[in-house]
Amino acid sequence: MDSQTSQSSQASQSPHTFQVDLRGLVDLLSHHLYSSPKVYLRELLQNAVDAVTARRERDPGAPATVRLYADGAGGLRIEDSGIGLTEPDVHSLLATIGRSSKRAEGLQEARSGFLGQFGIGLLACFVVAERVRVVSRSALDPQAPPVEWTARDDGSYTVRTLPDSARTEPGTTVHLVARAGAAEWLSPERVRALARDFGSLLPYDVRVEDEQVTDLPAPWDRAWPSPAERRAGLARHCHELFGFTPLDSITLDVPLAGVRGVAYVLPSAVSPAQRATHRVHLKGMLLTERAEQLLPDWAFFVRCVLDTDSLRPTASREALYEDETLAAVREALGERVRGWLTGLAAGDPERLSAFLAVHHLGVKSLARHDAEMLRIMLPWLPFETTDGRLSLEEFAQRHPVVHFTRTVEEYRQVAAIASAQGIGVINGGYTCDSELVEALPSVRPGTVVAELDPDTVTAHLDTVDPAEELALSGFLAAARAKLDPLGCDVVLRAFHPLSVPALHLDDRAARHEQARAEAEERADELWAGILGSLRGSAPRARLVLNHLNPLIRRIGSLGDAELIGTATESLYGQALLMARRPLRPADSALLNRAFIGLLEWATHGEDGK
Repeated sequence: MDSQTSQSSQASQSPHTFQVDLRGLVDLLSHHLYSSPKVYLRELLQNAVDAVTARRERDPGAPATVRLYADGAGGLRIEDSGIGLTEPDVHSLLATIGRSSKRAEGLQEARSGFLGQFGIGLLACFVVAERVRVVSRSALDPQAPPVEWTARDDGSYTVRTLPDSARTEPGTTVHLVARAGAAEWLSPERVRALARDFGSLLPYDVRVEDEQVTDLPAPWDRAWPSPAERRAGLARHCHELFGFTPLDSITLDVPLAGVRGVAYVLPSAVSPAQRATHRVHLKGMLLTERAEQLLPDWAFFVRCVLDTDSLRPTASREALYEDETLAAVREALGERVRGWLTGLAAGDPERLSAFLAVHHLGVKSLARHDAEMLRIMLPWLPFETTDGRLSLEEFAQRHPVVHFTRTVEEYRQVAAIASAQGIGVINGGYTCDSELVEALPSVRPGTVVAELDPDTVTAHLDTVDPAEELALSGFLAAARAKLDPLGCDVVLRAFHPLSVPALHLDDRAARHEQARAEAEERADELWAGILGSLRGSAPRARLVLNHLNPLIRRIGSLGDAELIGTATESLYGQALLMARRPLRPADSALLNRAFIGLLEWATHGEDGK
């Protein structure tokens, strides 16, 4: 019994081989691993280039050519002068999915010289082809005859040796026959365009028919006659690749990571939340046009194209593998972009201004979360101020105290009056602005920053001679009585400009209390009681009358209490409109009542009454 149990246990633990549906696997890899049928040409170019690389490692003087021929009838042929294959190689490599001659035991060794490493690239051809025929002759074994491998999209293949005359020189020729509905991908025009797109930076002589595909050296590595011609040449290159003319170009050079390229500064504003995409070549072959993780998130304002020999591709070779190398390259490229910004800030303020004129909103948003960006850019970022649109650096040089408001409404209330009193004010009401202004002392030591509230503005206005104010006490009492139901006090001051008769000032606390009171009036008994319990001692809004204004002087001399009330309501409404404040229903009713009242007063004597 024990013997039978032991034998049964051993049998259950014996290894088994996975059963693979080859046709289903070919369909999975060729139709779902890759994002577009166009990658078939990249895989063909990659195999050809790797074969040439392998041969030249053993024979540096060997020819290095790749030729593509599209017959216009759904057929494509690609020939290379590479290392070639023997019949055992064909069975071992072409017929075994996942095995690659370019992948050694050590991962780094596998990546050092070749583009491919996963042994699945040829399957991409089945996206567009129903049949793939490979004819190859080995450079390693001159006595081995040419061999032919023919595979179909159903997963079947045949292998046979050919006479020497079938291919006399080492290398490989791949023939594709288009599948139904895919002939357009093998047309001469499409093949030529794809070959230029994928292979323009390849290190060997690649041609479609007789047309040169490679265009070396890369634009960023060329010896341009002058800096101006280099900028113009890179601008043309950017327009060809991305469709826009850049504001500027930034050289990206990270020798330790084997990265060379250029970053183009976008000429129009984009949201920092928009994912930037970049073009990445791997050893000259275009890997992807949509690399998203190549630069730090804050570098949203550039689009890059670069070539690398150190970054690791995913299996589909359409994205970059997230690893320590990519993280280090991302940090290094971010430093290059930061260096460009720092250089502009230090020596080329005009170009920096042109850049910030376009991208200041995005830069402001990111400066809140990136300390280095805050340090570099904050003094140069433009803000709306009472002196016009200025950078914080310019504004701080003009004013010993940098005053700011937290809302647009507060800025509109005080801007004209503060400016006339010599007080510089920054509008901090837009997104991020007040936070950035408050951070200015951290990057510009010694700068004094202060929030400007209505009390500060009122304190800067000149008081009126007590005797003159006493003489106007009746007028002021009538005016205060009229505006008291609206939660607004009346104050008399003397200020410039003379053309402003009245100024409406309140703060956030006053507006909050006003909103609470209005809600209490509209609420039922229960909610009115709750809201009433929340009543605070917040300061009330103020209507500041300008004693220097001729109109205020004439109104102050009126003896008719009803006319004083109408005039006061008119001044209150005009001050609200001047501050661009949203009008409450009570304010709209007041404006309408004051307007009608003034018309009645103006026509009072015309009807004989």
